Amino acid sequence: MSYKSIVHANVKIWAPWNLEVGDYSCIGQGVNCYNQGRITLKKNVTVSQHSSLCASGHDYTSKSHDLFVAPIVIDENAWVAAEAFIGPGVTIGKGAIVGARACVFKNIDSWTIVGGNPSKFIKKRVIKD
Repeated sequence: MSYKSIVHANVKIWAPWNLEVGDYSCIGQGVNCYNQGRITLKKNVTVSQHSSLCASGHDYTSKSHDLFVAPIVIDENAWVAAEAFIGPGVTIGKGAIVGARACVFKNIDSWTIVGGNPSKFIKKRVIKD
């Protein structure tokens, strides 16, 4: 973890050794990192308050309901807004925004904004000068 990042005191991290946080990133209050699988936040990432990052699940097609782990990657300059859920195996592209309370189960393209449950494309993200 970078010394230039912020992880609020009441963040829950299931497996600290499976969490990588890049420079100038922030994990907000009450975030739940259920990281049986690896979770990687690149630089300048914001994960807002009370969001959930879940890098594991269960195989519902298996009689024994086997556990699986799948990494989550949140690329540079992305923002996961308040109370969003990011599921196992998801990559959030560079500069993307996940709207508040969105549920993400598939990869999100770079520089897009998504929202809803399940999340859907809203529009491209454009940075104005």
